[in-house]
Amino acid sequence: MDDSLSPTPEEREELVATRRDLHAHPELKYEEHRTAGLVAERLSGLGYEPRAGVGRTGVTTLLEGPEPGPCVLLRADMDALPLQERNEVPYASRHDGVMHACGHDGHTAMALGAARILRRVAPPARGSIKLMFQPAEEGGNGATAMIEDGVLEQPKVEAAFGIHLWNHLDVGKVAIVDGPFMASVDEFTIHIVGTGGHGAMPHETRDPILAAAHVITALQQIAARNVSPLQAVVVTIGAVHGGEAFNIIPDSVELRGTARSFDEEIWKALPAQIERVAKKTAEAFDCRAELDLRRLMRPTINDAGMAALVREVASEVVGEENIIEERTMGGEDFADILARVPGCYFFVGSRNEEKGLVHPHHSPHFDIDEDALPIGARMLAGVAHRFLERA
Repeated sequence: MDDSLSPTPEEREELVATRRDLHAHPELKYEEHRTAGLVAERLSGLGYEPRAGVGRTGVTTLLEGPEPGPCVLLRADMDALPLQERNEVPYASRHDGVMHACGHDGHTAMALGAARILRRVAPPARGSIKLMFQPAEEGGNGATAMIEDGVLEQPKVEAAFGIHLWNHLDVGKVAIVDGPFMASVDEFTIHIVGTGGHGAMPHETRDPILAAAHVITALQQIAARNVSPLQAVVVTIGAVHGGEAFNIIPDSVELRGTARSFDEEIWKALPAQIERVAKKTAEAFDCRAELDLRRLMRPTINDAGMAALVREVASEVVGEENIIEERTMGGEDFADILARVPGCYFFVGSRNEEKGLVHPHHSPHFDIDEDALPIGARMLAGVAHRFLERA
């Protein structure tokens, strides 16, 4: 790779400073007004013409080469989480109950760093690079909102790349996978309704707690018996609510959970399977089950050709020996873009055990090794440049 695509010492300092500024001022989904303003201001200062308010609080801009050609998209998400930070660092969150606990502050900083590098280096002869700063990845479907506002059009995007810092991976390593990379995410609630009564006289009731216990167990047979053992499926109940006293059987119980899969056909079939198991099992205990299921994200599926391009660039940035394959049952709304445009989503390692930077994403102690930032910025600039060079 052209060394000019590597961040300069000044750019490295700016990457860290930007990330720390964003970390200290986190904003929740669709409230990223300061963040979007900072992004637009930085882009304008680099000579871009940013467009704000895309997908409510998103920002986009375009870098065009001298000749017409394909458009490649680089995406970074901007929102934080509703979490109280427990780190004692100078750049800790200044907003109670809000924290960048997933790395989106780093993603935004890396994309701005790539924007600066791409502005400094002569663009390829043909085509354009679109930068997408997205709101509301954390449960707000911000990618879909920006798609509906035309982020994939004018010019039409022909390839898309996204990046995520990953604290399960040591700094200096990059994870790239062909095909399914992250899982679908469904959120569901099962209401089990019976007839309550005295705990000492269960024969006079239709016990929803007993029914709920069997429903929880029966749901596991979806993965064990309804799906091939060569496929990965998760059905998890994360919350159970029912009853108020030790000696009273309640009228109803509420189960809340999530279902996940890497396979689109399995993903499509899961709601009917969950509903069937819940209803039939509850009926066996003379209770009634009702399912309320919300589809949050589809599986994130990388295009093999685009993954190969990212792998090629990564071999030049971190070395072939530092490229690994790693998937996760976590979800990502970049999946909506990859369902429309061939592309690749990949991880850049941000863990450093020697520095104590080992806490997982969504932890109040989450923090990253900032040496990952120049790697990510170089990767983003490199994949865009490489794609257009070959267009």
